[in-house]
Amino acid sequence: MFKKINLSLFFVLSLLISFGQIEDPSEKVIWEISYEQVDCEVTLIAKITMDDHWHISAANLPLDCFSIPTSININDNPDYDVEDSIYEPDPVHLYDSLIDEHLYWHSGTIEMRKKIILKNKDDITIKGYYSFQTCDDTHCLPPYDEDFEISVKGCSGDESAVALTEKNDSQEKKSTNKSLIVIFFLSFISGFAALLTPCVFPMIPMTVSFFTKQSQNKSAGIRNAIFYGLSIIIIYVFLGTLVTAIFGSDALNALSTNVWFNIFFFVLLVVFAISFMGAFEITLPNSWINKADSASDKGGLIGIFFMAFTLALVSFSCTGPIVGTLLVEAATIGGIGPFVGMFGFSLALALPFGLFAAFPGWLNSLPKSGGWLNTVKVFLGFLELALAFKFLSNADLVVQGHYLERELFLAIWIGVFAVLALYLFGFISLPHDSPIERLSVGRTILGISTVIFVIYLIPGLWGAPLKLISGFPPPMAYSESPYGVGSSKGGGSVANSDHHGTDTHIGPQGLPVFHDLDKGLAFAKQNNKPAFLDFTGHACVNCRKMEENVWGEPGVIEMLTNDVVVISLYVDDKRELPKNEQIEVEVYEGKMKKLKTIGNKWSHYQATTYKANTQPYYRMLGPNGEDLENGSADYEHHGNAEDFSSWLSEGLALYNKAK
Repeated sequence: MFKKINLSLFFVLSLLISFGQIEDPSEKVIWEISYEQVDCEVTLIAKITMDDHWHISAANLPLDCFSIPTSININDNPDYDVEDSIYEPDPVHLYDSLIDEHLYWHSGTIEMRKKIILKNKDDITIKGYYSFQTCDDTHCLPPYDEDFEISVKGCSGDESAVALTEKNDSQEKKSTNKSLIVIFFLSFISGFAALLTPCVFPMIPMTVSFFTKQSQNKSAGIRNAIFYGLSIIIIYVFLGTLVTAIFGSDALNALSTNVWFNIFFFVLLVVFAISFMGAFEITLPNSWINKADSASDKGGLIGIFFMAFTLALVSFSCTGPIVGTLLVEAATIGGIGPFVGMFGFSLALALPFGLFAAFPGWLNSLPKSGGWLNTVKVFLGFLELALAFKFLSNADLVVQGHYLERELFLAIWIGVFAVLALYLFGFISLPHDSPIERLSVGRTILGISTVIFVIYLIPGLWGAPLKLISGFPPPMAYSESPYGVGSSKGGGSVANSDHHGTDTHIGPQGLPVFHDLDKGLAFAKQNNKPAFLDFTGHACVNCRKMEENVWGEPGVIEMLTNDVVVISLYVDDKRELPKNEQIEVEVYEGKMKKLKTIGNKWSHYQATTYKANTQPYYRMLGPNGEDLENGSADYEHHGNAEDFSSWLSEGLALYNKAK
């Protein structure tokens, strides 16, 4: 009997210890910093080992991803330059339908690398810090950062000695292979689209007939046509290579999150779109075209090459906007993206000339030139106009200006594609359009498809996830209200809350929330309501799951709206604290840290007050700010509406009893 009692006591004590334990992120994720040096180039290597079931976010995240990226930050120093890029293995990519977010993370053991270029011969100590946030399947720990330093030898200054290590090369290639494949196929399809424009399509039968009739025999005609196609590829690939050489393999990639860079691309694509719609034509100087045309009269392979060059110049008003858009998209991934993009585009453009020269009979199956070619051109113009707003949205997301929030972005797209549908059905016409006697089958199908797409977009104004265009509009949280125009996800009838004032913010499910603890507690006391403490994080996946799938449920949303005062404290808020609040504290046993950010403050408050540092973490406070006896709630134990509602109800009953 005595042994059974001892065993029971041991079990209970073990549970109490485990629930009160503060988890140290540096014990879940071990970092080992080392480096490789080849004269002036230092490659910093971070070996990162994660405990089983724990993971960290990737370093290179899409702009609209809400997760906190893992980062390696090097202090500024005039003795070296630091490349912006962090090289990492391909992360695990998951789509979480519960929160409508794409997640990118690493687990197990990985390496991340960052390059530093030394500028002088003196030995130097390079200082910096790494930061990350780690999560498991049930909760996340607060963001963690730690300083490091490495001592390296000076370099000879011989730039020729600076080279990439073989291992670094392989990692960089691996991380961009997928993007290059996407760019190639996008460019290949765009090349076929360019074929169907009025500047290029009529040239196909004319050019092929010239080669087959002027050549001494059929094989010579085929050979000349193939060389003509190869010349087209060489010309456009040279353009892609030139862009890479001028801007460098990584410069445009680093600029992809630059505000002015994105605004420039927005203006550029709008100009291209207006040109395609017929307002004006973007043409090259006639002197260039005349010189290329005269060179094509020389005959032989040189003459054929200049015939291809003349085609590229003459068709620029149609192909220029497409090529410009492709170069923008390809350049933002860095590396040889522009080269690959132009190869895919030119290959699609050149293929018909070689194929029709080999099989002249196929020319009879080509549709006749006509007004449909201008329709294709205008259709591409509308697509360019819609795509332009993606770059304007990128700029707005970078500065967090909230000028182009999700609802406005979708409204613009709805307007653009609605006008496109009217155009396709013949209700409106644009310059250079031919009179429409009756709609063709192709135009009708395109029109119906566009109307369907517009209808699909409209519910997005009220919070529909719109997964088909995920990644184009701003994320759902970047909106006038969390779930679109005038609605909350929970639905149902919810009484008007008496929360008001400049100290409240729109929170999850459209709830009014406080982000200042003292002001929230004062408001709760003034209105005789319990304070609901919500320790959360902008990048906390399970916090979003609770807010999306539990908070909005009937029975829960009513209590959160009418019966409590919600105080949301973000442990990953990166805004800096006032200087007088930046103090040294003990964050983990034996580890001191300076509280620099608002997130640091709330993370430390949660750890010292409740001996917990996981999110989401919920507490309810009584009339005098005391903790109510219903304890804490979290995702692991209260991750459904029934359990969470019971916990809230118990807290409300305890509060009313204590009044």
